[in-house]
Amino acid sequence: MTKTKRYANGLRLVVATMDSMMSVSAGILVGAGSRLETAETNGISHFIEHVNFKGTKTLSAFELSDAFESIGSQVNAFTSKEMTCYYVKSTASALERSFALLSDLFLNSEYKEEELERERGVIVEEINMSADTPEDVCLDNLSEAYFGKEGLGRTILGSRENVCSFGKKDVLSYLDRYYNADNVVVSFAGKITFEEAERLTDAYFAPFVRTAKTVGTDCVQKENTGGIIRKEKEIEQLHLGFAFRGIPFGGEGQDAFSLLNYVLGGGMSSRLFRKVREELGLCYTVYSYPSCYRGVGTLAVYAGLNSESGEKAYEEILGVLAEMEKNGITADEFEKGKAQILSSFAFGEESTASQMMLYGKYLLYTDELFDPAKKISDIEGLTRESVNDCLGFLDFGRFSLSVFGKSAERTKIG
Repeated sequence: MTKTKRYANGLRLVVATMDSMMSVSAGILVGAGSRLETAETNGISHFIEHVNFKGTKTLSAFELSDAFESIGSQVNAFTSKEMTCYYVKSTASALERSFALLSDLFLNSEYKEEELERERGVIVEEINMSADTPEDVCLDNLSEAYFGKEGLGRTILGSRENVCSFGKKDVLSYLDRYYNADNVVVSFAGKITFEEAERLTDAYFAPFVRTAKTVGTDCVQKENTGGIIRKEKEIEQLHLGFAFRGIPFGGEGQDAFSLLNYVLGGGMSSRLFRKVREELGLCYTVYSYPSCYRGVGTLAVYAGLNSESGEKAYEEILGVLAEMEKNGITADEFEKGKAQILSSFAFGEESTASQMMLYGKYLLYTDELFDPAKKISDIEGLTRESVNDCLGFLDFGRFSLSVFGKSAERTKIG
């Protein structure tokens, strides 16, 4: 059973009761990520996610983490292009203390300069680690090639220079702009009733969250620039990324799009895996994945290759796409794909963390309650024809491209 509540200050609460569980996941989701940042503030959403764990008015950073661990709870956070999420998973008996601590770090962090300075070093090392991970670099470049240098084209981590420049004033300014009640969803899933979740939210969160009106979260995003970014680095592999137009979050055809992605590059029996890896032996890794954002979406294809195989792999990948666009998917592929996305949805329903995120994100992005029965019905109602209809929308003949690694600037790819 799932219920929602909207508070007078704009805060939204969603609760998915899962009586058979022994645990509860609680999350605080904010509609702020790298998409809303400028060139000067790029990386600040992720920076704030980190520094919110560095101590509150009553607890130091160590005392905060120790308090969670002493009751067996698991706390974490992440930043995406459109959202920042702080969450905890605990036993039902430890939930009140866990949610009180989560609310404390979200609402009462102090941002002491010495803590900010220490965390800058941590985040710079995270940036360095990402720069040493060719797959990350290739896909970050692919976002920029497709979306340009603004909005969804920006990286989540930002630049070293930006991170080293952020101070308490910058943090507070960003919080005042986006960390407001009308841009926040509190989500619970697990062994908890709506009444208990409401009591906890009323006691520890709702009266204390900022109440300024959030503006500037609706941004127009240019897309499918057809751009190519080539960056050369003396590493063993050549990394290729393709970005095609996709389906927005909650958009019509999203389930058909997911099934189509599975057939193309979502598993070990997918067309890309079978052709490029198993049949031709051109790579170790090749896959496709959808990204569904508010108002816009993409379908990406990635491959990590021997540098001498790059041009052949590029042509073979385009060949797989062209054949699919021309002839569509087979009846067998359709049935297998439908089974996979149905089972994936079912597996998610057995996880309190997945359910907390599913309901919370859907409410944050659409301002509506997610309907699992409708989701299953929509998947069951898919036809092979409806999935093949997606191919015309995707337009495999128009894409952006990222080439990274050895001889990237000297290949004839693209």
